[in-house]
Amino acid sequence: MAAVEYADIEAAAGRLAGHVLDTPCVESRTIGQILGAQVFLKFENLQFTASFKERGALNKLCALVQQGVAGVVAASAGNHAQGVAHHAQRLGLRAVIVMPVHTPTVKVERTRGFGAEVVLHGETFDEARDRALEIAAEQRLEFVHPFDDPLVIAGQGTIGLEMLRAQPELDTLVIAVGGGGLISGIATAVRAVRPDIRIVGVQTARFPAMVNAVKGTQHPQGLTTIAEGIAVGQPGEITRALIAERVDDLVLVDEGDIEQAIVMLLEIEKTLVEGAGAAGLAALLKEPERYAGRKVGLVLCGGNIDPMLLSAIIGRGMVRAGRLARIRVGARDTPGVLARITTVVAQAGANIDEVHHQRAFSTLSAQNVEVELVLQTRNPRHVADVVQALQAAGFGAQAY
Repeated sequence: MAAVEYADIEAAAGRLAGHVLDTPCVESRTIGQILGAQVFLKFENLQFTASFKERGALNKLCALVQQGVAGVVAASAGNHAQGVAHHAQRLGLRAVIVMPVHTPTVKVERTRGFGAEVVLHGETFDEARDRALEIAAEQRLEFVHPFDDPLVIAGQGTIGLEMLRAQPELDTLVIAVGGGGLISGIATAVRAVRPDIRIVGVQTARFPAMVNAVKGTQHPQGLTTIAEGIAVGQPGEITRALIAERVDDLVLVDEGDIEQAIVMLLEIEKTLVEGAGAAGLAALLKEPERYAGRKVGLVLCGGNIDPMLLSAIIGRGMVRAGRLARIRVGARDTPGVLARITTVVAQAGANIDEVHHQRAFSTLSAQNVEVELVLQTRNPRHVADVVQALQAAGFGAQAY
Protein backbone atom coordinates (compact mmCIF):
# COMPACT_ATOMS: atom_id res chain seq x y z
CA MET A 1 0.00 0.00 0.00
CA ALA A 2 1.24 3.51 -0.84
CA ALA A 3 2.08 5.97 1.94
CA VAL A 4 -1.09 7.99 1.30
CA GLU A 5 -4.44 6.69 0.08
CA TYR A 6 -7.83 8.24 -0.62
CA ALA A 7 -9.16 7.28 2.83
CA ASP A 8 -6.39 9.33 4.44
CA ILE A 9 -7.52 12.40 2.54
CA GLU A 10 -11.15 11.86 3.46
CA ALA A 11 -10.09 11.62 7.11
CA ALA A 12 -8.07 14.82 6.77
CA ALA A 13 -11.08 16.60 5.27
CA GLY A 14 -13.06 15.72 8.39
CA ARG A 15 -10.37 17.12 10.69
CA LEU A 16 -9.99 20.33 8.68
CA ALA A 17 -13.70 21.07 8.30
CA GLY A 18 -14.48 24.42 9.88
CA HIS A 19 -10.82 25.23 10.55
CA VAL A 20 -9.61 26.09 7.03
CA LEU A 21 -11.51 27.67 4.15
CA ASP A 22 -13.15 25.68 1.39
CA THR A 23 -11.79 28.26 -1.02
CA PRO A 24 -13.56 29.25 -4.26
CA CYS A 25 -12.76 27.35 -7.44
CA VAL A 26 -14.18 29.41 -10.29
CA GLU A 27 -13.63 29.98 -13.98
CA SER A 28 -11.51 32.85 -15.25
CA ARG A 29 -13.19 33.59 -18.55
CA THR A 30 -10.75 36.30 -19.56
CA ILE A 31 -7.65 34.20 -18.98
CA GLY A 32 -9.37 31.30 -20.71
CA GLN A 33 -10.11 33.45 -23.78
CA ILE A 34 -6.48 34.57 -23.93
CA LEU A 35 -5.16 31.00 -23.70
CA GLY A 36 -7.82 29.18 -25.71
CA ALA A 37 -8.90 26.92 -22.83
CA GLN A 38 -11.32 26.91 -19.93
CA VAL A 39 -9.30 27.91 -16.89
CA PHE A 40 -10.53 27.38 -13.33
CA LEU A 41 -8.70 28.95 -10.39
CA LYS A 42 -8.62 27.52 -6.88
CA PHE A 43 -8.00 30.53 -4.61
CA GLU A 44 -5.86 29.05 -1.85
CA ASN A 45 -4.26 32.49 -1.47
CA LEU A 46 -7.47 33.38 0.41
CA GLN A 47 -6.65 31.11 3.35
CA PHE A 48 -6.03 32.91 6.65
CA THR A 49 -2.25 32.44 6.23
CA ALA A 50 -2.59 33.13 2.47
CA SER A 51 -1.42 29.63 1.55
CA PHE A 52 -2.60 26.04 1.18
CA LYS A 53 0.14 24.95 3.58
CA GLU A 54 -2.01 25.29 6.66
CA ARG A 55 -4.09 22.31 5.52
CA GLY A 56 -1.24 19.82 5.85
CA ALA A 57 0.15 21.55 8.93
CA LEU A 58 -3.18 21.34 10.77
CA ASN A 59 -3.74 17.71 9.84
CA LYS A 60 -0.31 16.81 11.23
CA LEU A 61 -0.68 18.91 14.38
CA CYS A 62 -4.04 17.34 15.20
CA ALA A 63 -2.33 13.93 15.26
CA LEU A 64 0.52 15.25 17.43
CA VAL A 65 -1.90 16.77 19.94
CA GLN A 66 -3.57 13.37 20.31
CA GLN A 67 -0.10 11.95 21.07
CA GLY A 68 0.45 14.50 23.84
CA VAL A 69 3.25 16.43 22.14
CA ALA A 70 4.02 19.82 23.74
CA GLY A 71 6.02 21.49 20.99
CA VAL A 72 7.02 21.32 17.34
CA VAL A 73 9.77 22.60 15.05
CA ALA A 74 9.54 23.18 11.32
CA ALA A 75 11.69 24.43 8.46
CA SER A 76 10.10 26.60 5.82
CA ALA A 77 10.62 29.45 3.38
CA GLY A 78 7.47 30.95 4.81
CA ASN A 79 4.11 29.39 4.03
CA HIS A 80 4.52 26.12 5.91
CA ALA A 81 5.98 28.20 8.73
CA GLN A 82 2.87 30.33 8.98
CA GLY A 83 0.57 27.31 8.77
CA VAL A 84 2.40 25.52 11.57
CA ALA A 85 2.71 28.67 13.70
CA HIS A 86 -0.95 29.67 13.32
CA HIS A 87 -2.43 26.30 14.16
CA ALA A 88 0.14 25.52 16.87
CA GLN A 89 -0.94 28.74 18.55
CA ARG A 90 -4.60 27.71 18.24
CA LEU A 91 -3.86 24.26 19.68
CA GLY A 92 -1.61 25.51 22.50
CA LEU A 93 1.64 24.07 21.14
CA ARG A 94 5.07 25.69 21.25
CA ALA A 95 6.40 26.27 17.71
CA VAL A 96 9.98 26.92 16.59
CA ILE A 97 10.39 27.77 12.90
CA VAL A 98 13.72 27.75 11.04
CA MET A 99 13.68 29.91 7.92
CA PRO A 100 16.38 30.61 5.30
CA VAL A 101 18.05 33.96 5.92
CA HIS A 102 16.73 35.47 2.68
CA THR A 103 13.08 34.61 3.31
CA PRO A 104 10.90 37.63 2.41
CA THR A 105 10.36 39.87 5.41
CA VAL A 106 6.58 39.70 5.08
CA LYS A 107 6.70 35.93 5.71
CA VAL A 108 9.11 36.21 8.64
CA GLU A 109 7.04 38.86 10.38
CA ARG A 110 3.76 37.05 9.80
CA THR A 111 5.27 33.88 11.30
CA ARG A 112 6.43 35.78 14.39
CA GLY A 113 2.99 37.35 14.57
CA PHE A 114 1.49 33.91 15.13
CA GLY A 115 3.61 33.49 18.25
CA ALA A 116 6.32 31.26 16.82
CA GLU A 117 10.00 31.46 17.71
CA VAL A 118 11.78 32.21 14.40
CA VAL A 119 15.36 31.13 13.73
CA LEU A 120 16.96 32.45 10.53
CA HIS A 121 19.55 29.99 9.27
CA GLY A 122 21.10 28.98 5.95
CA GLU A 123 20.88 30.16 2.38
CA THR A 124 18.45 27.45 1.25
CA PHE A 125 15.53 25.44 2.53
CA ASP A 126 17.75 22.36 2.81
CA GLU A 127 20.15 24.15 5.16
CA ALA A 128 17.21 25.43 7.23
CA ARG A 129 15.78 21.90 7.41
CA ASP A 130 19.07 20.47 8.67
CA ARG A 131 19.16 23.07 11.45
CA ALA A 132 15.52 22.35 12.34
CA LEU A 133 16.34 18.66 12.73
CA GLU A 134 19.21 19.59 15.06
CA ILE A 135 16.86 21.73 17.17
CA ALA A 136 14.32 18.92 17.27
CA ALA A 137 16.94 16.60 18.74
CA GLU A 138 18.38 19.22 21.11
CA GLN A 139 15.05 20.42 22.52
CA ARG A 140 12.98 17.25 22.12
CA LEU A 141 10.52 18.82 19.74
CA GLU A 142 8.57 17.02 17.02
CA PHE A 143 9.70 17.92 13.51
CA VAL A 144 6.84 18.81 11.16
CA HIS A 145 8.07 18.22 7.63
CA PRO A 146 6.71 20.67 5.03
CA PHE A 147 5.98 18.00 2.43
CA ASP A 148 7.45 14.52 3.02
CA ASP A 149 4.96 13.35 5.62
CA PRO A 150 1.81 11.27 4.97
CA LEU A 151 -0.39 13.43 7.21
CA VAL A 152 0.85 16.65 5.61
CA ILE A 153 0.30 15.20 2.12
CA ALA A 154 -3.21 14.04 3.06
CA GLY A 155 -4.06 17.53 4.32
CA GLN A 156 -2.97 19.10 1.04
CA GLY A 157 -4.99 16.51 -0.86
CA THR A 158 -8.24 17.96 0.46
CA ILE A 159 -7.81 20.65 -2.21
CA GLY A 160 -8.38 17.99 -4.86
CA LEU A 161 -11.65 16.90 -3.25
CA GLU A 162 -12.89 20.49 -3.18
CA MET A 163 -11.90 21.19 -6.79
CA LEU A 164 -13.77 18.18 -8.14
CA ARG A 165 -16.79 18.98 -6.03
CA ALA A 166 -16.87 22.57 -7.34
CA GLN A 167 -15.91 21.78 -10.96
CA PRO A 168 -16.63 18.12 -11.77
CA GLU A 169 -15.94 18.61 -15.48
CA LEU A 170 -12.22 19.38 -15.05
CA ASP A 171 -10.03 17.26 -17.32
CA THR A 172 -6.56 18.69 -16.53
CA LEU A 173 -4.84 19.90 -13.36
CA VAL A 174 -1.62 21.92 -13.47
CA ILE A 175 -0.01 22.10 -10.03
CA ALA A 176 3.15 23.77 -8.67
CA VAL A 177 5.84 21.41 -7.37
CA GLY A 178 8.51 22.13 -4.80
CA GLY A 179 8.97 19.21 -2.47
CA GLY A 180 5.85 17.63 -3.95
CA GLY A 181 3.39 17.54 -1.04
CA LEU A 182 0.67 19.54 -2.78
CA ILE A 183 0.61 17.61 -6.05
CA SER A 184 1.02 14.25 -4.28
CA GLY A 185 -2.03 14.88 -2.14
CA ILE A 186 -4.15 16.28 -4.96
CA ALA A 187 -3.16 13.46 -7.32
CA THR A 188 -4.06 10.86 -4.69
CA ALA A 189 -7.49 12.39 -4.18
CA VAL A 190 -8.22 12.90 -7.86
CA ARG A 191 -7.00 9.50 -9.11
CA ALA A 192 -9.45 7.75 -6.77
CA VAL A 193 -12.44 9.73 -8.07
CA ARG A 194 -11.48 10.67 -11.63
CA PRO A 195 -8.58 8.51 -12.88
CA ASP A 196 -8.96 10.02 -16.37
CA ILE A 197 -7.86 13.52 -15.35
CA ARG A 198 -4.46 14.57 -16.67
CA ILE A 199 -2.18 15.91 -13.93
CA VAL A 200 0.86 18.05 -14.75
CA GLY A 201 3.40 19.30 -12.22
CA VAL A 202 5.30 22.55 -12.66
CA GLN A 203 8.72 23.45 -11.31
CA THR A 204 10.80 26.54 -11.82
CA ALA A 205 13.75 25.86 -14.11
CA ARG A 206 16.05 27.15 -11.37
CA PHE A 207 14.98 24.41 -8.95
CA PRO A 208 14.23 21.30 -11.06
CA ALA A 209 14.96 18.69 -8.37
CA MET A 210 11.72 16.73 -8.73
CA VAL A 211 11.91 16.78 -12.52
CA ASN A 212 15.44 15.40 -12.33
CA ALA A 213 14.48 12.78 -9.75
CA VAL A 214 11.42 11.48 -11.60
CA LYS A 215 12.55 11.88 -15.20
CA GLY A 216 16.23 11.11 -14.71
CA THR A 217 17.30 14.41 -16.25
CA GLN A 218 20.23 16.51 -15.07
CA HIS A 219 19.02 20.09 -15.29
CA PRO A 220 21.34 22.36 -13.29
CA GLN A 221 20.06 23.94 -10.10
CA GLY A 222 20.18 27.68 -9.57
CA LEU A 223 20.62 29.70 -6.41
CA THR A 224 17.57 31.96 -6.28
CA THR A 225 14.10 32.26 -7.77
CA ILE A 226 11.10 34.55 -7.38
CA ALA A 227 9.16 31.35 -6.61
CA GLU A 228 10.97 30.74 -3.32
CA GLY A 229 8.02 28.71 -2.04
CA ILE A 230 8.97 25.88 -4.44
CA ALA A 231 12.75 26.38 -4.24
CA VAL A 232 13.49 22.89 -2.93
CA GLY A 233 16.83 21.32 -3.73
CA GLN A 234 16.07 17.81 -2.47
CA PRO A 235 12.67 16.27 -3.21
CA GLY A 236 10.92 14.09 -0.67
CA GLU A 237 11.13 10.32 -0.85
CA ILE A 238 7.43 9.77 -0.21
CA THR A 239 6.37 12.51 -2.61
CA ARG A 240 8.76 11.35 -5.31
CA ALA A 241 7.20 7.88 -5.31
CA LEU A 242 3.65 9.24 -5.35
CA ILE A 243 4.43 11.64 -8.19
CA ALA A 244 6.08 8.93 -10.25
CA GLU A 245 2.98 6.76 -9.79
CA ARG A 246 0.14 9.30 -10.01
CA VAL A 247 1.30 12.36 -11.99
CA ASP A 248 1.30 12.30 -15.80
CA ASP A 249 4.08 14.79 -16.50
CA LEU A 250 6.41 17.40 -15.01
CA VAL A 251 7.40 20.60 -16.82
CA LEU A 252 9.72 23.53 -16.17
CA VAL A 253 8.94 27.24 -16.43
CA ASP A 254 11.27 30.23 -16.51
CA GLU A 255 11.35 33.26 -14.24
CA GLY A 256 9.84 35.45 -16.96
CA ASP A 257 6.89 33.07 -17.33
CA ILE A 258 6.20 33.32 -13.60
CA GLU A 259 6.51 37.10 -13.60
CA GLN A 260 4.04 37.35 -16.48
CA ALA A 261 1.58 35.07 -14.66
CA ILE A 262 1.76 37.15 -11.45
CA VAL A 263 1.00 40.35 -13.37
CA MET A 264 -1.82 38.70 -15.35
CA LEU A 265 -3.55 37.42 -12.22
CA LEU A 266 -3.18 40.80 -10.55
CA GLU A 267 -4.48 42.72 -13.54
CA ILE A 268 -7.23 40.39 -14.72
CA GLU A 269 -8.40 38.59 -11.60
CA LYS A 270 -7.45 41.33 -9.13
CA THR A 271 -5.82 38.65 -6.98
CA LEU A 272 -2.31 38.66 -5.54
CA VAL A 273 -0.14 35.55 -5.71
CA GLU A 274 3.47 34.82 -4.96
CA GLY A 275 5.82 33.17 -7.45
CA ALA A 276 4.86 29.62 -6.51
CA GLY A 277 1.18 30.52 -6.72
CA ALA A 278 1.64 31.64 -10.32
CA ALA A 279 3.59 28.58 -11.49
CA GLY A 280 0.55 26.75 -12.89
CA LEU A 281 -0.54 29.69 -15.01
CA ALA A 282 3.08 30.20 -16.08
CA ALA A 283 3.03 26.69 -17.58
CA LEU A 284 -0.08 27.56 -19.60
CA LEU A 285 1.47 30.79 -20.82
CA LYS A 286 4.63 28.97 -21.87
CA GLU A 287 2.82 26.20 -23.80
CA PRO A 288 -0.76 27.31 -24.51
CA GLU A 289 -1.14 24.85 -27.37
CA ARG A 290 -0.69 21.96 -24.95
CA TYR A 291 -3.85 22.94 -23.05
CA ALA A 292 -5.96 24.32 -25.89
CA GLY A 293 -9.63 23.35 -25.58
CA ARG A 294 -9.17 21.65 -22.23
CA LYS A 295 -10.83 22.35 -18.87
CA VAL A 296 -7.81 23.22 -16.74
CA GLY A 297 -7.72 23.60 -12.97
CA LEU A 298 -4.98 25.72 -11.39
CA VAL A 299 -4.21 26.13 -7.70
CA LEU A 300 -3.21 29.65 -6.66
CA CYS A 301 -1.34 28.09 -3.79
CA GLY A 302 0.01 31.18 -2.03
CA GLY A 303 -0.20 34.95 -1.85
CA ASN A 304 2.69 35.89 0.44
CA ILE A 305 4.89 38.01 -1.78
CA ASP A 306 7.36 40.67 -0.68
CA PRO A 307 6.03 44.14 -1.62
CA MET A 308 9.40 45.24 -3.04
CA LEU A 309 9.60 42.15 -5.23
CA LEU A 310 6.03 42.71 -6.37
CA SER A 311 6.85 46.30 -7.31
CA ALA A 312 9.79 45.13 -9.42
CA ILE A 313 7.71 42.43 -11.11
CA ILE A 314 4.94 44.88 -11.98
CA GLY A 315 7.46 47.31 -13.45
CA ARG A 316 9.10 44.61 -15.56
CA GLY A 317 5.66 43.43 -16.67
CA MET A 318 4.77 46.92 -17.83
CA VAL A 319 7.98 47.04 -19.88
CA ARG A 320 7.22 43.69 -21.54
CA ALA A 321 3.71 44.87 -22.38
CA GLY A 322 4.99 48.11 -23.93
CA ARG A 323 3.26 50.16 -21.25
CA LEU A 324 6.53 51.48 -19.86
CA ALA A 325 9.21 52.43 -22.39
CA ARG A 326 12.67 53.96 -22.38
CA ILE A 327 13.61 56.23 -25.27
CA ARG A 328 16.94 57.92 -25.95
CA VAL A 329 16.75 61.28 -27.76
CA GLY A 330 19.71 63.17 -29.22
CA ALA A 331 19.46 66.91 -30.01
CA ARG A 332 21.41 70.17 -30.32
CA ASP A 333 22.14 71.59 -26.86
CA THR A 334 20.20 74.83 -27.19
CA PRO A 335 17.79 76.67 -24.88
CA GLY A 336 14.29 75.23 -25.03
CA VAL A 337 15.27 71.91 -26.62
CA LEU A 338 13.99 69.87 -23.65
CA ALA A 339 10.66 71.70 -23.81
CA ARG A 340 10.34 70.90 -27.52
CA ILE A 341 11.09 67.21 -26.89
CA THR A 342 8.51 66.93 -24.12
CA THR A 343 5.95 68.75 -26.26
CA VAL A 344 6.34 66.17 -29.04
CA VAL A 345 6.00 63.37 -26.51
CA ALA A 346 2.85 64.90 -25.05
CA GLN A 347 1.30 65.40 -28.49
CA ALA A 348 2.00 61.72 -29.22
CA GLY A 349 -0.09 60.78 -26.16
CA ALA A 350 2.68 59.46 -23.89
CA ASN A 351 3.19 60.47 -20.27
CA ILE A 352 6.70 61.16 -18.96
CA ASP A 353 7.69 59.09 -15.94
CA GLU A 354 11.39 60.03 -15.72
CA VAL A 355 13.82 62.39 -17.51
CA HIS A 356 17.62 62.08 -17.52
CA HIS A 357 19.43 64.99 -19.20
CA GLN A 358 22.98 63.89 -20.06
CA ARG A 359 25.88 66.11 -21.07
CA ALA A 360 29.10 64.81 -19.55
CA PHE A 361 28.25 61.13 -20.04
CA SER A 362 26.88 61.44 -23.58
CA THR A 363 28.66 59.88 -26.54
CA LEU A 364 27.38 62.67 -28.77
CA SER A 365 29.50 65.69 -29.74
CA ALA A 366 29.99 68.51 -27.23
CA GLN A 367 27.36 70.66 -28.95
CA ASN A 368 24.70 68.02 -28.51
CA VAL A 369 22.74 66.67 -25.56
CA GLU A 370 21.30 63.25 -24.87
CA VAL A 371 17.94 63.00 -23.15
CA GLU A 372 16.73 59.68 -21.78
CA LEU A 373 12.99 59.42 -21.25
CA VAL A 374 11.02 56.79 -19.37
CA LEU A 375 7.48 56.98 -20.69
CA GLN A 376 4.08 55.57 -19.80
CA THR A 377 2.69 54.24 -23.06
CA ARG A 378 -0.21 52.08 -24.23
CA ASN A 379 1.49 49.23 -26.11
CA PRO A 380 4.50 48.50 -28.36
CA ARG A 381 2.78 50.19 -31.33
CA HIS A 382 2.39 53.36 -29.31
CA VAL A 383 6.09 53.28 -28.38
CA ALA A 384 6.97 53.10 -32.07
CA ASP A 385 4.62 56.01 -32.79
CA VAL A 386 6.35 58.18 -30.16
CA VAL A 387 9.77 57.40 -31.63
CA GLN A 388 8.50 58.19 -35.12
CA ALA A 389 7.02 61.52 -33.93
CA LEU A 390 10.34 62.54 -32.38
CA GLN A 391 12.22 61.62 -35.54
CA ALA A 392 9.74 63.56 -37.66
CA ALA A 393 10.40 66.61 -35.44
CA GLY A 394 14.11 66.41 -36.29
CA PHE A 395 15.41 64.56 -33.23
CA GLY A 396 17.47 61.42 -33.19
CA ALA A 397 15.37 58.94 -31.20
CA GLN A 398 15.32 55.23 -30.48
CA ALA A 399 13.68 52.93 -27.96
CA TYR A 400 15.97 50.61 -26.06
